[in-house]
Amino acid sequence: MKISILGCGWLGFPLAKSLIEKGFLVRGSTTSEGKLSIFSTVGILPYLISVSENEIVGDFNAFLENSEILIIDFPPKLRGGFSESFVSKIKNLIPLIEKSTVKKVLFVSSTSVYADSNSEITEITENTKPQPETESGKQLLESERLLFSNSNFQTTVVRFGGLIGEDRHPIKMLSGRKNIENPDAPINLIHQKDCIGIIEAIISKGIYAEIFNAVTPFHPTRKEYYTQKAMELKLPLPEFETSKPSVGKLILSKKTENILGYQFKENQL
Repeated sequence: MKISILGCGWLGFPLAKSLIEKGFLVRGSTTSEGKLSIFSTVGILPYLISVSENEIVGDFNAFLENSEILIIDFPPKLRGGFSESFVSKIKNLIPLIEKSTVKKVLFVSSTSVYADSNSEITEITENTKPQPETESGKQLLESERLLFSNSNFQTTVVRFGGLIGEDRHPIKMLSGRKNIENPDAPINLIHQKDCIGIIEAIISKGIYAEIFNAVTPFHPTRKEYYTQKAMELKLPLPEFETSKPSVGKLILSKKTENILGYQFKENQL
């Protein structure tokens, strides 16, 4: 089976390598010309493709040629004062997907489509109505809806929690900071290895037209978790603002465990 991964970055690149090891032919896209040779070295068929609000630069038709599955894995760029229409990018992709051989789309989304509770911490499932508060969450939700509503292909959405891995952890940004809000809110994180495992489970079981929350079932409070993590890594401890009530959400991934039959590998994070 041929799979195209649009966005072979922090998650897409190791995902592509794992899929190749399992016998799939994988095309991967990057916006960096310097990465093309790296892709080739590990067996990824490399494509230089850039998706903007107004155009797609690169041979996108060749990128999708004879592929049955397209994985869309690039994030909205809406931080640091930089703003764009992620929804427009997805709109630009859809006509090209429609006329390709792709019949299944796997869209990497985020639990930011769910709102934080303003009072008591609430449990969030896939049946919870999304009410995004951030611009990124709003654009991801609208992009999900655009893909779901298209009858030319089936879409499954995976809403990942906060992404962590060997080289990526929020404590590196929180270490030593003061007045961090929401100390009693639960963490909703997921390790890179489980992100890859869940995507591969969807592909191997062929489960589409679904939404899956993907968050490790490990939810200590932010204060407990990040204080302990800083101690483990011998980093300056974060300090939390405790005078105000905490707001947050507790994301459950029961469909991932029950429908996919997926068992999380990295349970203690």
